Amino acid sequence: MKMNVDQQIRAAAEALLTSSASSPQPTPHLRMRRNGHMSAVRRFFCLFVTFDLLFTCLMWLIIILLNGDDIVSALSKQIVRYDIHTSLFDIVMAAASRFIFLLLFYGFLYICHWWVIALTTAGTCAFLIGKVFLYSWTSANQPVFQVLLVLISFVLSWGEAWFFDFQVLPHELQAMEYMQAFSSCPESERAPLLRNYLQNLHRIDDYTESIGNFYSPVDSPQNSDDEDTRISGAGGRGSLQDMKYRREGQEVLEVSWRMLNSPDWKLERETAEGDTVYSKKMPHVGKVLKLTGIVDFPPDQLLNELFSNVENIPNWNPSILEVRTVQVIDAHTDINYQVAKEAGGGIVSSRDFVILRHWEMRDQCYISAGISIKHPNVPPVKQYVRGDNGPTCWVMRPIAGDENRCIFQWLLNVDLKGWLPHSVVESALTTTMLDHLRYMREYTEKLKQQRQCK
Repeated sequence: MKMNVDQQIRAAAEALLTSSASSPQPTPHLRMRRNGHMSAVRRFFCLFVTFDLLFTCLMWLIIILLNGDDIVSALSKQIVRYDIHTSLFDIVMAAASRFIFLLLFYGFLYICHWWVIALTTAGTCAFLIGKVFLYSWTSANQPVFQVLLVLISFVLSWGEAWFFDFQVLPHELQAMEYMQAFSSCPESERAPLLRNYLQNLHRIDDYTESIGNFYSPVDSPQNSDDEDTRISGAGGRGSLQDMKYRREGQEVLEVSWRMLNSPDWKLERETAEGDTVYSKKMPHVGKVLKLTGIVDFPPDQLLNELFSNVENIPNWNPSILEVRTVQVIDAHTDINYQVAKEAGGGIVSSRDFVILRHWEMRDQCYISAGISIKHPNVPPVKQYVRGDNGPTCWVMRPIAGDENRCIFQWLLNVDLKGWLPHSVVESALTTTMLDHLRYMREYTEKLKQQRQCK
């Protein structure tokens, strides 16, 4: 009976994935809407364009009424007897033109190219510069408001260009790549789950920048002695949701492994012990950090300590308040909840994280990767700021000829969700990474001494 149920679940999943893979893929400059709905970031852009028009109209009405004329006379002077030297109605028309063009191409036609916003911004700037020279400022009763209207129109047009190019396009590109990855159907059970995703991923760096509470949550497995207290998947091992978690975990591990081994890293700091912290600026991500150091502990046992005793981490790492496992997916994948202490003397409040974790062996190395997800059993709480962990990983590399030591590497990529100077946070983050390595060395040294006493 159990075998038949598993076969039915597998058949349903394969049918779902096959139907998704056969659907047409969006083009680079004209993408299809997801289930007929506009993305949240594009919807906000359309609202911002609407706000531009309404705010410009409101301020224009206030300015013309401050001259003392009634509304009919004021509108007649500004519109019917329009003169570029005395009327500000052309600034309203410029905002209306931006509104029409931007909503037509980005709201209705749903194109994904910057050329329309570039034209509207360039046209607005050229018009406003000409308006400054042609307008009769001496004839204005209160020129301060006229100046503000020109400046606000200039700032809003550039704000629209910035938001579309740096927010809408990168977020929708990342979402499309994830959709393609999850809708790709492998030819066989042994085919790589990530092949289509990685072939289309020209930049592995399109993820959010990592700077969270001077700490990146620990990635660890679920072979703990108290495994019976963990929540199993709601639909069982073969549920579609668990399959999605496993596949996403494999994708995150592949991406973070490639990021870790990519070239062109810059040295940030090196200690007397030989520990190094490198950084790399990645497009649409920012600065990502990589820690490397040697730990006098076997790689498999270090992995076991980080995985099996994950809830023991707050006992030897003072920057962590709480670690607990929320859901076990399988022997290599689970969902973990972690809370980091406040930092900087309380300037940075405590952060909590919900992490999907997955570990594998790759090239004789033990790799654990993680990424933030939303989970119904762990909603955000008021006392903590919910951090966002991008693709990150821990790697334990064996040392040839010395099985009792390993090279420990940490790829850090966390979004702080705050407004702190990047230079200050990055400096503190580098120090905290090195401190974390020191705490781990002290802990493993105590473990070796305890085992020798036994």
